[in-house]
Amino acid sequence: MDSDPVTVTPDTEVEAVIRLLRRHELPGVPVVTDGGRCVGIVTESDLVLADEEGDLHLPHHVNLFGGMVFLEPLSRFEERLRKAAASTAEDMMTAEPTTIGPEATAAEAARLIADSGHNRLPVVEHGRLVGVVTRLDVLQALAGRS
Repeated sequence: MDSDPVTVTPDTEVEAVIRLLRRHELPGVPVVTDGGRCVGIVTESDLVLADEEGDLHLPHHVNLFGGMVFLEPLSRFEERLRKAAASTAEDMMTAEPTTIGPEATAAEAARLIADSGHNRLPVVEHGRLVGVVTRLDVLQALAGRS
């Protein structure tokens, strides 16, 4: 676990987040309040709209009786639009990220990482960020057991 991870605050500008990720060669950073509370995480996937999402077309719909009836949920479109127009970490972050406690085992961390699809997990104690555990950390811990 990295007990002194690079972090950003909710009001950090998008450009500063990108510079920080590039400078430290990180795929993501936790978003913490001034009091150290972990409120989100910004990952590379939050910064890039995938090709099929990049155009931000309205969801499929039909016109019915002078109104539009959407054939798919608007929430996904709204989320893509919010991230496309983001100016701060808070605008683009994944709120309430998957986290793990400091007492968790390497096997528990491995399971959470695999289930979440993320390659890093904020380590949180009483809501406050105390570190970050990565896939590599887990692999090293599990390899050390063999």
